[in-house]
Amino acid sequence: MSLDDSPYQGYLYAYPHKTAYRKLDPRPLLSDVWSGERQDSLFGYVHLPFCEMRCGFCNLFTRANPPDEQVTAYLAQLRRQAAAVRDSLSPGAVFSRLAIGGGTPTYLTAPELSELFGIVGDTFGTTAVPLSVETSPATATPDRLAVLAEHGTTRISIGVQSFLDTEARAAGRPQRLAEVRAALTAMREARIPVLNIDLIYGIDGQTAATWQHSLDEALRWRPEELYLYPLYVRPLTGLGRRAHARADWDRQRRELYRQAVEVLTAAGYVRHSMRQFRLADAPVPDGPDYCCQDDGTIGLGCGARSYTTDLHYSFDYAVAVSEVRAVIDDYLSRPQTDFRYAEIGFRLDAVEQRRRWLLKSLLRAEGVDAAAYRSRFGTAHTGDFPQLDGLVDRGWLNPARTRLTDEGLAWSDAIGPWLVSAGVREAMGTYVPR
Repeated sequence: MSLDDSPYQGYLYAYPHKTAYRKLDPRPLLSDVWSGERQDSLFGYVHLPFCEMRCGFCNLFTRANPPDEQVTAYLAQLRRQAAAVRDSLSPGAVFSRLAIGGGTPTYLTAPELSELFGIVGDTFGTTAVPLSVETSPATATPDRLAVLAEHGTTRISIGVQSFLDTEARAAGRPQRLAEVRAALTAMREARIPVLNIDLIYGIDGQTAATWQHSLDEALRWRPEELYLYPLYVRPLTGLGRRAHARADWDRQRRELYRQAVEVLTAAGYVRHSMRQFRLADAPVPDGPDYCCQDDGTIGLGCGARSYTTDLHYSFDYAVAVSEVRAVIDDYLSRPQTDFRYAEIGFRLDAVEQRRRWLLKSLLRAEGVDAAAYRSRFGTAHTGDFPQLDGLVDRGWLNPARTRLTDEGLAWSDAIGPWLVSAGVREAMGTYVPR
């Protein structure tokens, strides 16, 4: 990867990327995987792979409009998996953060959501910790939101993408503005402390004026958070066959992003990463401290990933409709004993653990905690990654080599892929999309 290719090479939200995972042979027992790990501050994640539609830009693991009986079977299987996973952990395991994503968790009906929260409570011990849930304009209904609020949801995130119906359709997300506004009204009336709105820039036909319109409409709701995503066209998605003139498209996305940074900064938002903007005086949900660098993640559901210090693991992954259905069918057919093992994953050696720490820190506005890095690894991050000098030379990294500059943050989707190791890049390159 070259830093000169494009600012938009890939969103490195996790490291290593799931396309670097391979079958684990032999399959390790989860009880062995977790036996030597700290379990006093875990992150719990539940994946619901169902939506009312498949957006044209989406490459997440999800199925649109599954049969009702499959949803019922999925919840039953999720309970069986949760019991097996919980038995693999220490009896004293403590969870500090929870999230329910997908897909669209609120695709479930209100009674089904109540059943889901029963599984979450039984597995993670409590929902009295910061809890984030994803929703959509079509499914953020008052009865569903009431269940979320009743069970202590502290953050709710909705993918609006654009406040113009024509742009939403151009991005492969047909929706009606009236539905979006009704959903946002219901979400505010539910009094969940943190509302996040996702917007996308770089849509075909989008201009500075239409982007300003979406930003203004979003700000009318005074969301505690806003996430801004550059449009990506990925293989096997609805937009995957669309071609773009790369230079023109890169220029459009960069200009729209700079416009948004100016608008949101003037409106009182603080940039925490390339994508995340948070209202300066927004409430921060209370809860035990959790650090993604030190603390593990327990994922439940088909499509969820789990992280220990040296092993990231999951079930299979796919994007194409038929392949997603096959993976879900396989998950539903498993005996409960299968959930006692890790099947597909990536083992992180000492070098990859250092790289993950660097990437998860550097792409955040607060940057690398040099003292914490040295305490964890016994070395300096500047010595371990001398290539950071190249970012300083470009003006993208401060001279102390701990924080990206404003321009560096804007280039996060080039810097992240550039720092991927040769081994991970090779594994990702040999992955066959399905």
